[in-house]
Amino acid sequence: MNALLYALVALTWGSSFLFAKIGLDGLAPQQVATVRTVLGAVTLVVVLLATRRRWPREPRTWAHLAVVAVFLNAVPSSLMAWAEQTVPSGLASIYNATTPIMTLAALAVLVPSERLRGRQVLGIVLGIVGVLVLVGPWDVLTDPEVLASVPGQVALLGMTASYGIGLAYLRRVAVASAYDPVTLATVQLTLASGMLLLVAPVIATGPVRLDGRIVAAMVALGCVGTGLAYAWNTRLVQAWGAGRASTVTYLTPVVGVALGVLVLGERVRWNEPVGGLVVLLGIALASGVLLRRPTPRPPRRTERLLHPDHHARSGRP
Repeated sequence: MNALLYALVALTWGSSFLFAKIGLDGLAPQQVATVRTVLGAVTLVVVLLATRRRWPREPRTWAHLAVVAVFLNAVPSSLMAWAEQTVPSGLASIYNATTPIMTLAALAVLVPSERLRGRQVLGIVLGIVGVLVLVGPWDVLTDPEVLASVPGQVALLGMTASYGIGLAYLRRVAVASAYDPVTLATVQLTLASGMLLLVAPVIATGPVRLDGRIVAAMVALGCVGTGLAYAWNTRLVQAWGAGRASTVTYLTPVVGVALGVLVLGERVRWNEPVGGLVVLLGIALASGVLLRRPTPRPPRRTERLLHPDHHARSGRP
């Protein structure tokens, strides 16, 4: 079941960059961020009420989830929408692959037991090199389009850093919580919606132009990519931990780049997939995938009984 949720999150989050790009055809960036979050919250509230789950009553739970709402929803959704004004959706999805690196760094700070080892530091450094390749500094001064996208690319790094902090903090909250993933995600998105609606009159201004294509994209982005996907992701964090759950971003670039090329006709520079591969290599090194040794097979019961030291080691007669 968790593997299926993992695949669904990869597909929905990989396509979110396409839907956000389409939404920007008729909405301002902050309007996209607000609408997707509100639609996601409404979707999960309906699920919460239909399944007769109860809202948490402990102020401590709401306070913790307010922190998660800031770093996992309000801030990154705003940065993503703003960045995609100048950054192609495919490139934005590649940047999203830096989330596990950011999560490992955040875990080292927020969870004392999660100290970075030498290989993890090396993996993070390699990830930074991959980001530099992604930016393509050799093109910044010669290609006006690349130069114009640099602030957006920096914003995308801010997005993944925010995701890393949010996932690490969610790990602490979700594991200690008695509530299921749908309830936690509903509270999280409801709080994020309130935050974004509070500042909407000031920063979510601008003309609105809607058509069937834009409305469909925003419904998909909000109801599925933000609402249901965050509930699925919360379950993965509870079951697998923040570090492993964040590896879903290994797959989002494949979906995002393919949709950007096929649907929007975006151009992919050679350094973008190369930089993405370097980032993934850094993640693999930091997470121990490259150096992981097979777990020794425990001896069978008959082998233990035949071992001469078995009784002494077990303490049993």
